[in-house]
Amino acid sequence: MADSLKIYPLRLHPGEDLRSSIEKFASENNISAGFIITAIGSLNGYHLRFANKQQGSSASGQFEILSLNGTISANGVHLHISIADNNGKTIGGHLLEGNPIFTTAEIIIGESAQYIFTRNIDPKTGFNELEISSR
Repeated sequence: MADSLKIYPLRLHPGEDLRSSIEKFASENNISAGFIITAIGSLNGYHLRFANKQQGSSASGQFEILSLNGTISANGVHLHISIADNNGKTIGGHLLEGNPIFTTAEIIIGESAQYIFTRNIDPKTGFNELEISSR
């Protein structure tokens, strides 16, 4: 079905926060079942939560965005990122707030017209987990 996929290009500027900017964009565009198609750019420091850790980890410096993946809706986002430092060392994890753009972020978001994504606390995990419903 040709009308079932919508594409949103988004460019972020220096100083904008990566996660909160995507959340704001999803809310302003009433995105109900979105996902990252591709993303590149750079960060001026990072704030990520690594696997099986309760707290986030931060570092200063400039980092290249190698990949950004996840689900997006006006009801919440779940995003993971891979970044590289100026020596090419890579690191990745759960994207938290506190990731300011260094030069740019070029993000392409897709949205399915067939589904609605919501997030609710899952009693087994204790986290806001994705719930999928059909339109």
